[in-house]
Formats: sequence, structure tokens, C-alpha cells
Amino acid sequence: MPIFLSDLLAAPGLDLIQHGTAPVAAAPLQWVAVTELEDPFPFLGGGEVVLTTGLRQRTGAVQRSFVESVHRAGALAIGFGTGLSHAKVPAALIDAANRQGLPVFEVPYQTPFVALGKMVADALSADHVTQLRELLAAHQSLAGALLGGKGLPGLLQELAGLLGNHVSLHQYGARVFATGSEADDAASRHRIPIATGLRDRCALVITEPYRRPDIVAYAQSLISVELSNQARRRARDRAVTGQLLTDVVAGRLAGNDAALRLQGAGISMARRNLTFLVEVASGQVRSLPALPLPAEFDGAATAVVDGRLAVVVPEGARTDLAGILRDYLYGSGLTAKIGVGGSYAESAGLRWSYFEAKESLQRGQSINEPERLSLTSLLMSGTDVPLADLAAEALDPLTDFDAGHDAQLLETLEQYLALNGSVAAVADELGLHRNSVRYRLGQITELTGYDPAVTADRVHLFLALNVRRLGLGSV
Repeated sequence: MPIFLSDLLAAPGLDLIQHGTAPVAAAPLQWVAVTELEDPFPFLGGGEVVLTTGLRQRTGAVQRSFVESVHRAGALAIGFGTGLSHAKVPAALIDAANRQGLPVFEVPYQTPFVALGKMVADALSADHVTQLRELLAAHQSLAGALLGGKGLPGLLQELAGLLGNHVSLHQYGARVFATGSEADDAASRHRIPIATGLRDRCALVITEPYRRPDIVAYAQSLISVELSNQARRRARDRAVTGQLLTDVVAGRLAGNDAALRLQGAGISMARRNLTFLVEVASGQVRSLPALPLPAEFDGAATAVVDGRLAVVVPEGARTDLAGILRDYLYGSGLTAKIGVGGSYAESAGLRWSYFEAKESLQRGQSINEPERLSLTSLLMSGTDVPLADLAAEALDPLTDFDAGHDAQLLETLEQYLALNGSVAAVADELGLHRNSVRYRLGQITELTGYDPAVTADRVHLFLALNVRRLGLGSV
């Protein structure tokens, strides 16, 4: 326990006598300072009892100046030793101390200053040992909660109990854990950043007022280590699951083998699953492997495939998951769009759901729902067909010619197919004469060997454009 001036004045055997009318402060004593300087201010830190025999305080002016210096330093009291240079405490010193509200007490000749110093030092030492024991016990309870199977929620619950405050943990703008309600979160709060390698992406929030910052500092370090470990585990698991999903999508893994391996990754083939595919801006791709997801996605399988985050959830999960994911990504500061695949069973269905989600991303909305099944999508999902080679064979002559002559043949072809082969509509769209459009279509036929006006050739060119647009040389 800390020691107060009242404890010192009441200590048996010291025979201290209080003078003046200044009230005794309730603040704990920090130390005992002995000085005979006329101006001890530079050597005081505040919170002390200042002891002096007044050896240099021969006049009232010096005594008043001494009191002012001690008060300005923030000392709690003056102890004046009598029987040496002064037979009693000077009246001028008592009067000045009364005006400053600074208690004064007399230390009789038979009471050595060292006895006061020893009493305060012993009390401070005992208090320090008690604090260290309490701190060690708190550290052990926090570490025990984290490592004893309760994990991060257990640690935060233990911290809240030790502090007597509500605590919450926020990551990427989302509240991932809290001991109180949203209303508690709205109260006066102290926000403590948690170092995870991503600045301002994680914070521990504690309702105010709170004490014991030493315990909070230790909890802060434990949380930082645990979150960093979780991030490394997520990145590792998503890389492994990503390779598995790549093999399934590419058709290298199917049937019972695929079902067994997917089951190990948390994707059950006994139920229907749907796929979310998250695509972020190029400079933000590095955040995907370790990105935590909201609590609504607990139990979902996640993977990084071709620079995108794939999230596989079972049918029957919350219907607003896409919106929750969109809002979370936005709150995380990520520029993202989400492709949604349909809900299907078995590994072949998972593969199809993935391709639906990937194709839907091309619409560029924040959330892109799957369209109805199309023969085009089905053909492009087949990995036993050299899609990239077929697209290159049909389109490279056009891109090469456009690069050398700025002929815009590829754009003309895209518009022609998009506008159902209407030369007049293409001319209006591109601001050309119809004969110019016909001339370009003739060049396309000559360069590629495929005539856009012929149905079979038109289908081939349409598929080639879609393959190139979707980047289907890879999954």
C-alpha cells in the first residue's frame, strides 16, 4: 500500500508535530528529500516531503522564499528539524506555508531525518513489490487464457475482468470481438493501436476511465503476437487451399479424390456450395492472403487463386453475405468487387460455381450476381481445350495489325458481335460510314481467315474474344 503524509504524522516513535492550518494532502508520498539550500526547486521532482533544519534560513524573507520554492516544485509538506539552528519552527515559515496551503510539521531533535526516510522507503518498496506481484499474476492470467485453449476471446475477457472495463478489438474497421454492446462502444473510449504490420488496421478499444496501463501494455503485446500468428496461418492455409482449388477448377482433380481433399480443406461435397470471388486493385493484392474476414464467415473455406480471394460457403448460409463482405472490404479501405457463383453440389459443381463467379466479375459492379448458364461459359470452363492458343490464333493478327496501323479492327469486331452483326449499328456506334465498317470486316476476314458474317466463324471469334477478355489461359 502507498504511504501518505497522514501515516507519517501518526507514526509512533517519530513524535512529529504539525504546525499551521494547511490541510494534509491525500496524495501518496513519493520520497523524502533533505536539503539546506535556500532554493531547492531545481532538485525536487514533486510529491516529496522536504526536510530541513533551516541552517541558511536566518531571516523571514529567506524562509518565505524557501516555502515558495518548495511549493512551486510540487512538494507535499515541509518537515522542519528543531534543536540545531532553530529552537522552534520559524513563524514566518509557518505563515508563508499557510498562505500556500503547504503543511508544515516539526521534527524534534531526538528524531533523526533518516528515520522518516526509512519509513517512506520501506513503504514504497513494499508497495512496489505488491504491484510487481499483482502485475506478474495478471500477466500469467492473460497468457494462460491465450495459451490454455481460450484463445484471443479468452484473453480479452480476462483483460476486461482485470480492468473492470469493457474492451473490444477492431480489425480492418470491423469489430471482431467485444465484451460489451454497441452502446458500450459508443461511450468514452481509449483507442490503443495493435502492431500487426499493417498500420491503423487493428486497435484495442477500452472504455474510460481505466487504470493499470502496465497490464494493458502486456495485453497489447500478446494480442499483436497472436494476430500476427493468425495472419501467417491464414496466408499458409489459403496458399494450400488455393492450390487444391486450382487443381479442381483446372480439372486435374475430380471425383472421390477431389471430395476427400476438399473435405480436409473444410469444403463438404455432401452439400451444395457457392463461391464468392473477391478481386481488388492491383496494389492491394498482397493483403488478400492474410486478410481476416467478418465473424459471419467463420467456418467458410478461403483460398487465394490467381490473385483473387475465393470464399466457399455452404448453401443456406445468410443470404446477405455478399453485402456483408462488400461493406467489410470497403471499410477495410480495399477497392474491391465481388463475383458470386451459383450453388452446386460435388467438385464439378464447385468448379462451375468458380467459373460463374469469375465471369460475373467482368461486369465490374461491387457485387456481381451469376447469370443464367450459357453454352459459352460451359465451353470456356473446359480445360482440355487449348483456349488461349485458339484465341491467339484468331486474334493476334488483328492486334498486330492494329498496333502497326491504328486500324481499330479488334474494336470493330467487338462492336459487330455485340450489336448482333448490324453494320448500320456499328457505324453509328463508332461514327463511321457503313462502307468503312464493311471494309474493316473484310480486313478481319482476310487477316484471320474467319468471316464474321458466317455463323460458324462468328461463334469462333466470339469465343476467342471472351477467352481473351476473361484471361482464361489460367484459372
